[in-house]
Amino acid sequence: MDRREIEEIFFKLLMAVSMLIVIGSLLAMVTVVVLKGAPALNISMITQTPIGGYYLGEEGGILNAIVGSLYLAGGATALAFVLSLPVALYLGEYIRESKFAILTRLSLDVLGGVPSIVYGTFGFTIMLYLGARASLLWGIITVALLVLPIMTRAMDEALRAISLELREASYALGATRLETVLKVISRQALPGILTAVLLAFGRGIGDSASVLFVAGYTDHIPQSLFDPVATLPLAVFFQIGTPLPKVQQRAYASAIVLLAMVLSLSVASRLLAKKFMKYVVK
Repeated sequence: MDRREIEEIFFKLLMAVSMLIVIGSLLAMVTVVVLKGAPALNISMITQTPIGGYYLGEEGGILNAIVGSLYLAGGATALAFVLSLPVALYLGEYIRESKFAILTRLSLDVLGGVPSIVYGTFGFTIMLYLGARASLLWGIITVALLVLPIMTRAMDEALRAISLELREASYALGATRLETVLKVISRQALPGILTAVLLAFGRGIGDSASVLFVAGYTDHIPQSLFDPVATLPLAVFFQIGTPLPKVQQRAYASAIVLLAMVLSLSVASRLLAKKFMKYVVK
């Protein structure tokens, strides 16, 4: 057996072990959460708001946190999309591999690696400077800043994956650069763009540190952008920190709901990407 064969066997084993570690960690986490939270999970928990203040009671549910998470993550994803798409199109179609484009991508990568608590403290500082109160609006703005670099880079990579020949064919048929970007490139990159949006939505709905200071907290469903909002990650945080075993069990039940929502997003992204692959030239 020569050196190359030994290296191949070694790296195959390394990949297999890595895969087992990842899958095993996921299964272990899901198993623990489900076993501890399933007894407390029921219909009333999903359809009612909490009774007892900040989930410290043993009655009611987490409807306010479910709706609040959807409001916050949905608003933040929409705001980030409005800002990310033009940046990604400009990077991928107008300046491509220029020094400014490289610097911009590096900056986005750095921002994507910044801990979410830093975004939370930044949003909190700006909120205090403006004399505002914690609310759904500030939660949306902060989470939008958090997911903006992730969404932009994912869209940029999807656009860069499209071949130059397709662009040249569009120009040869008389299309302008703007028409090529909007009618050809965007369609080709649609699966990647949808994946980027759902990835950002999943990150926004599952993050707690960024909204800990800016979203406030409430037992009620927000009626406007200026009302405080509850989220599922914070519901888990508050409940698991209590000394009451029954309330801690409800924290695991809340985590099951959050896991189900994130899993649904992952499945939806796969299905939508597959559906829109028919527009992609292979």
